[in-house]
Amino acid sequence: QVQLQESGPGLVKPSQTLSLTCTVSGGSILTNDYYWNWIRQSPGKGLEWVGAIGYTGKTYYAPSLESRTSISRDTAKNQFTLQLTSVTPEDTGVYYCAREYGLGVSEYDYWGQGTQVTVSS
Repeated sequence: QVQLQESGPGLVKPSQTLSLTCTVSGGSILTNDYYWNWIRQSPGKGLEWVGAIGYTGKTYYAPSLESRTSISRDTAKNQFTLQLTSVTPEDTGVYYCAREYGLGVSEYDYWGQGTQVTVSS
């Protein structure tokens, strides 16, 4: 059973950098053909894909967020990390990590529980 767990600060000040980590257990982030995604949901809005890192380490970002987003991984710890710079209150929301087989071609089969991030001074 694959499990994903998000962690990171729940409160970030405007203009600072949001940093979240997803710890994966029960499966390796190096497994062929799997992609590890960050998805968020802002208040009153639907789910928004933020970006992903693939099993090769290649990264993919939503065009609207690409200039502020970086996703990296620590293979020794089986973790991947999201950094979002220059945050504003519009970045407030619940952030999820999720696994997908292929990129953009299938449903996410495992999700973390989500972590609330509030951008406020």
